[in-house]
Amino acid sequence: MSTSSTAPLAPPAPSVDDPRMTGRQKLVLTLLLGAQFMIAVDFSILNVALPVVGEGLGFSLSHLQWIATSFALAAAGFTLLFGRVADLVGRKRLFIGGMVVLGLSSALGGLANSPEVLLTARVLQGLATAAVTPAGLALLTTAFKEGRLRERALGLNGALMSAGFTAGAILGGLLTDLLSWRWAFFINVPVAALVVALAPSVITDSRPAVRPKLDVPGAATVTGGLLLLVYGLTQAGESGWTTPATLAALLAGAALLVGFWFIEKRAAAPLVPVHILKRRSVIWGNTTGLIAFVTETSLVFLLTLYLQEVLGYSALATGLAFGVLGVGTVIGGTLGGRAVGRFGNRRTIAFGGLVQAAATLSLVALGTSGDWIQLVLAATFIGGIGNMLMIVGFMVTATSGLPDEEQGLATGLATMTQQVGITLGIPVMSAVATARMGGATGPDAVLSGVSLAVLVNSGLVLAGALAAWVFLGRREARSPAG
Repeated sequence: MSTSSTAPLAPPAPSVDDPRMTGRQKLVLTLLLGAQFMIAVDFSILNVALPVVGEGLGFSLSHLQWIATSFALAAAGFTLLFGRVADLVGRKRLFIGGMVVLGLSSALGGLANSPEVLLTARVLQGLATAAVTPAGLALLTTAFKEGRLRERALGLNGALMSAGFTAGAILGGLLTDLLSWRWAFFINVPVAALVVALAPSVITDSRPAVRPKLDVPGAATVTGGLLLLVYGLTQAGESGWTTPATLAALLAGAALLVGFWFIEKRAAAPLVPVHILKRRSVIWGNTTGLIAFVTETSLVFLLTLYLQEVLGYSALATGLAFGVLGVGTVIGGTLGGRAVGRFGNRRTIAFGGLVQAAATLSLVALGTSGDWIQLVLAATFIGGIGNMLMIVGFMVTATSGLPDEEQGLATGLATMTQQVGITLGIPVMSAVATARMGGATGPDAVLSGVSLAVLVNSGLVLAGALAAWVFLGRREARSPAG
């Protein structure tokens, strides 16, 4: 009898093509994804509760949108700056500090007794989001080497971010109806406390070997430019594209961003090195990511108008209807990492965009009968899968092929793209819909405006898919596994 026949069988080694996460990596992933999910929930948890919040604190109807806009302005405007600050002070330190601010500002928002206190809390929540999101993504990408594991981690991150946006609408409706809108803030406090308690022992810090200097002129121009651009687009959705305030903000924002480009070309330690902005993967990865976030978040807004103003749904029923979208995004995020590993970034983004565009286009057929809810559910489920394939492909593309010392910058850019996309989508599509309505009211007018905006939305997604196919074609930044 040979010795091999009596020896115990050793467990099979993990395949090189199918690497496994270590226990510590799973713990890090769970903690970071939990924080990112919480951030995503914050983007939408108050949306369905805005009228109730306004009545409770005395907001006028014209000022109600600032509850959402104040958060979005801070989150989008400061993300790129905090992406570089994370490289300076340490990503772990900024991540934990941001979670502390998020927990405290959430408690402040829940206790607010005036509009001024609530808006202060929302700005602080936005600043905390601008710190936590790029720092968390940089910790995630440096915890997983470029390849299959990173693609899976980014896929799960994208799925939970998108699912969190949907879950926020559902949770906001439930908390407002069953308890109080204040619990939309209070629910963050124990989650933030848990993350802050576990993070020091779970997360390993990462930072560049050489600490870079902070590019103050670049930071000032890009932050000011983004703030003005987002403000201008928000004003366009509220009061039109040709008003003096809208035009002044958009022109000033564009001028500052152009100035930022020239400052970076001459800076000794640029906030964003020009060579990175010239990379095809960075430019077109972030472009397709911007389109993915602009279109999906604005579609939720358009369908909210349709469900409530045309079909007569309540806020809670509207939030629950988006549950199928959340399921679709989770499935798309789960499949996204595998799709990138098997087919590459370019094919994944292009295919996901085509699926999302087709599903969105079908919504042009919506009518005033309640039976059309079946199309809404089917289209949002399928479109959610396609959207997440685009987002995972964008995240992998925009952060691949760069050394660890530039991951904070790359994830800062990707996160800025995400925040700006989420912020811009609603005002842009709102402007399209209201222009079509021409001041008319009633279900038919709303349906007409929503239909045109849905058509524009679908066209944007198709353009993003084609751009990915054409411009990521020859020099696609692919991971070793892709």
